[in-house]
Amino acid sequence: MTDIHQSYNPQNRPFAGTSSHHQQYQHVSPRVHQAVKAATAATAGGSLLVLSGLVLVLTVISLTIATPLLVIFSPVLVPAAITVFLLVTGFLTSGGFGVAAVTVLSWIYKYATGGHPPGADSLDHARNRLGYKGTTGMGQHETGGAAHHRALA
Repeated sequence: MTDIHQSYNPQNRPFAGTSSHHQQYQHVSPRVHQAVKAATAATAGGSLLVLSGLVLVLTVISLTIATPLLVIFSPVLVPAAITVFLLVTGFLTSGGFGVAAVTVLSWIYKYATGGHPPGADSLDHARNRLGYKGTTGMGQHETGGAAHHRALA
């Protein structure tokens, strides 16, 4: 057991860089330390338990008062809630499609300008497996530049 007048130090080494005045405040027994921890935990836990009980009581009282009002106004509130739900769903869906469109257009721009966006390797590999021969231009399937010479003529 540790003596009350002995410093509590788990490694049983002297405190580095402490003065004798500072060591006077370090004389704490492990039992006292555990008791302070237990008292702090009990106080915090008890306070939170009382607070949760108060919230529960206030919730029950609020529901008791609000239930008749909800029943009386339900012919108005239910269609209003459905309308608000549909509006919010529509705006969120529209925003999601907008973000998706901007993302796809940004990816296509990076790929077309020679950048290397994520997934470009897979696209190039698939194009090579399908036998796509190049990007010489729209509608030019002839070889040897014959289409180019016709365009200049």
